[in-house]
Amino acid sequence: MISLKDITYKYHNDDAYALNHISIDFKRGSFVSILGHNGSGKSTLVKIIMGILLPTSGAIFIDGKPVDRDNPLELQRRFSIVFQNPDNQFVGATVLDDVAFGLENLGVPHETMVEKVEAALKEVGMWEFRNHEPHRLSGGQKQRVAIAGALVTNPEVLIMDEATSMLDPDGRKEVLSILKKIHAKRDTTILYITHDLREIEDSDYVFILRKGHVVNEGTVRDVYEDTETLVSSNLELPYNIKLSKALCDGAYMSYEEVVERL
Repeated sequence: MISLKDITYKYHNDDAYALNHISIDFKRGSFVSILGHNGSGKSTLVKIIMGILLPTSGAIFIDGKPVDRDNPLELQRRFSIVFQNPDNQFVGATVLDDVAFGLENLGVPHETMVEKVEAALKEVGMWEFRNHEPHRLSGGQKQRVAIAGALVTNPEVLIMDEATSMLDPDGRKEVLSILKKIHAKRDTTILYITHDLREIEDSDYVFILRKGHVVNEGTVRDVYEDTETLVSSNLELPYNIKLSKALCDGAYMSYEEVVERL
């Protein structure tokens, strides 16, 4: 669905390239994680994909159609994004108002809007909070509302940009569980941007960025077993990977497999 061909990007007044000859393909309906430490180029890559930034060189195609200066807004309508801090996305006085905001901008008829908002809030388990003020919710609840607001327009691609980094463990589990259900139910392509190796286990495919380069890619098992690249990319190894390395010479084991082995 999305193809990046030899993408480079350099910010003004910066000698180094934020992205350096990146070529990536994303399949429609896949759950893809883009993993990297701060400064690896993850956020720049997201802006390139959404057409917010145009590459210094190279090209991006969506369904074979090039993204250029003439059509970025047309392509952006096919994307929705959830950011790190949900408070920065809220615009409505209530949860209901906030989720409806995107549909109002699109001129969706009121009756249809009501149905879509209800369905989106029920999908993320937040319908009972529909009349609450978004800013008074817990961190995990806020992100679930933000996800509902992103899903209500039925995007082809949902981008999660470090969307769990400000959450406690329970909030993080809530959001990851919701995403897993969304991916199983919908045909939505999910691009999950993170620096946390613990959050990628449900991914179909993973790309690891370091200083603007793709330094590894593959299945979750592929990237977990290459601990040398993970460590050199300043990524903290989850406990199960450390145990896997100690117990079976580096072959990846999930938490369940580690428990069984022990």
